[in-house]
Amino acid sequence: MSLGAFSISLAVKDLAASIKFYETLGFESFHDGSEHNYAILKSGDAVIGLFQGMFAGNILTINPGWRQDATAVDGTFEDVRDIQNRLQAAGIDIPTPADANGTGPASFMLTDPDGNTILFDQHVGKPDA
Repeated sequence: MSLGAFSISLAVKDLAASIKFYETLGFESFHDGSEHNYAILKSGDAVIGLFQGMFAGNILTINPGWRQDATAVDGTFEDVRDIQNRLQAAGIDIPTPADANGTGPASFMLTDPDGNTILFDQHVGKPDA
């Protein structure tokens, strides 16, 4: 089963300069949240989020229940809480878990063996709720 949409979230120092740089590379604005210090850009199925002052490092982001075009998946998908349970059962430490009893949007973060942060960020409710 697909984990959902994938993107990279980049911590940037100057949002406007970063937007201009990535647009020069060929990315186009998908969602301009500049007033809130972020922007989402796309090139085909590649998605990058630019975030100024929101977090210290770059983050791999997975959005269960979403397609690459940021629309909700029709039907069933693996809910973020089910992914969390599966990973915990496999022995992966999740220092910032989602509420296991929730049914709405939720998220959790973990770190891979090389120190990379991975955010599972579900923007839609549990498919069977």
